[in-house]
Amino acid sequence: MNRTKFPITPWLLLLPAMILLIAFTHYPAIATVWHSFFSTPKGATPAVFVGMENYALMLEDPVFWKALINNLWFALGTIPISIALAIMMALWVNEKLIGRSVLRLAYFTPTVLPMIAVANIWLFFYTPQYGLLEQISQALGFSSHNWLGDPNTVLGALIVVAIWKEAGFFMIFYLAALQQMSPTLAEAAGLEGASRWQYFWRIQFPLLMPTTLFVLINALINSFRLVDHIMVMTKGGPDNASSLLLYYIYEVGFSFWDSSYAAALTVVLLIVLGLVAFIKFRFLDRRTHYQ
Repeated sequence: MNRTKFPITPWLLLLPAMILLIAFTHYPAIATVWHSFFSTPKGATPAVFVGMENYALMLEDPVFWKALINNLWFALGTIPISIALAIMMALWVNEKLIGRSVLRLAYFTPTVLPMIAVANIWLFFYTPQYGLLEQISQALGFSSHNWLGDPNTVLGALIVVAIWKEAGFFMIFYLAALQQMSPTLAEAAGLEGASRWQYFWRIQFPLLMPTTLFVLINALINSFRLVDHIMVMTKGGPDNASSLLLYYIYEVGFSFWDSSYAAALTVVLLIVLGLVAFIKFRFLDRRTHYQ
């Protein structure tokens, strides 16, 4: 009598990754959703079930809506420009240039710098009176301006820092995709009389769509998980003009010690990221042509 053997070897190979995934991803997510329906324990007062009370408070919280709107503007400002710059840099360093390796390293250097170091570098650039931008503006005859102290410019200043940090990282993926393309494509396009723009728009860009979608998802996630730069440069000010959603969650959880409300805010963040992932896998992948 033949007995079907259970394929235990593949499951043993997957076991370490499954343990880490459950312990550090699935369990914290489920625990966060669970705690969002309870009050925050304080001293001898235990947590009690409050249902949707934390979510009701969220709807009436002006700081939450301010942080959410700021985050949407931050994502809208960083993602398209970062991706466009990454494509342009990848196209340039993919050419046969003198010192191409040095140029690639220069573009990629901001990526390997620690987040706190990047924040301190740009904090010096934006410092009023003696910062680098102030020295340049004064040399050109412009008046002094506090970039991080003005509610109208602080979010734009943070967007510039994020673009400078991320564009070189995204360039690596585009460069790898460009190097995988067959050189016969460029030769065929040249024989057909296509210009460089036509070759890029009609051939290279469609073939880069899988990379673009991958970069897009990473850029969206990065735009909703920024904390380090805000903590060092602005602390969410002035008047919450630079407060983003994850920083507000950190502030509620570790400054105000309201862990239940922070859990509810985290659930909203998870829903936003989950919705983005759903749109990507449900709609965008179907319109992507893989090689």
